[in-house]
Amino acid sequence: MIQIDGQQGEGGGQVLRTALALSIATGQPVQLSNIRAKRRNPGLAPQHLAGVLAAAQICGAEVGGVRLRSTQVTFQPGGAAQAGQYSFDISQMAGQGSAGAVTLLLQTILLPLALSDGESELVIRGGTHVAWSPPVHYVQWVLLPTLERIGIKAEIELETWGWYPKGRGQIRVWIGGGARLTGIDLGKRGNLKTIKGMAGASNLPAHIPQRIANRANNVLREANLPARVEPIRTGGPATGAGVFLAAEYDGLITGFSALGARGKPSEVVADEAVGDLIAAHQQDEGLDEHLPDQLLPALALAEGSSSLGTVEITGHTMTVVDIIGYFTEREIRVEGIVGEPGVVTVE
Repeated sequence: MIQIDGQQGEGGGQVLRTALALSIATGQPVQLSNIRAKRRNPGLAPQHLAGVLAAAQICGAEVGGVRLRSTQVTFQPGGAAQAGQYSFDISQMAGQGSAGAVTLLLQTILLPLALSDGESELVIRGGTHVAWSPPVHYVQWVLLPTLERIGIKAEIELETWGWYPKGRGQIRVWIGGGARLTGIDLGKRGNLKTIKGMAGASNLPAHIPQRIANRANNVLREANLPARVEPIRTGGPATGAGVFLAAEYDGLITGFSALGARGKPSEVVADEAVGDLIAAHQQDEGLDEHLPDQLLPALALAEGSSSLGTVEITGHTMTVVDIIGYFTEREIRVEGIVGEPGVVTVE
């Protein structure tokens, strides 16, 4: 059984998610200790507990230590992931209310199900737009189109918005099985083609998403960048607001987002996301800083080499590189240091 110390690297949930995905994909059992040891509340939070249970369900795994705040988990896959229809409710699985991110639960099981022998349909309930996790629109506009170029076919539909702290949102995901993974070169982005965006708000006055969209469009135009940010007002069980942008280049797509908060002006929300987009656009490197660590587990199992240029090497990326080393013998080289632009190469 592979032994992994969960406090290595950034010491958070990325260690757990990457290890579970690769454990199923490679059929190797794993034991994780000191889970999320570097976080303020160590151990399994509701979304991590749900992730372990979901991973176990799709492959019939034997698990140990699976309870809230547990800092040690054993996971032995019962076989390859089985395609099918699955429903996961993070609050229900954790036994308490939670806005745990649906996209992070998906991150745990997407790769194994893509490698399974058939199509799968998932319904996942929880937080759809919460801090410290990819919003659903990032997955829809950036991650899945990039994974399709690697060989993973998947679609995601946002059915109910779920903001922090209530959550209670819902997504529906279709995953095509039988993926044949191939390497990819995402070193340079090429010319900018278009920027699309959405300023969304649930259970808030219509002027809030409109102000966010107006500010985003104005700042982008002032920077001589094409702008098409649309306001969207929705209902649902939770209240919240945010802006989500995707910049499509000849060679790749980058994504940027910012969330609202009580007392935070709409214009500040827009400025955060647009500022990140403009700063990234002014660099030569390709991907936004959040994408490399989400691509690397698949690329580590793909045929051929890959190159990922990024505006910033992150602790998450370095952590994923380390965890991959427990499950495969692929050589992964990182040129650059954390916090600076760099290139990640999968030999």
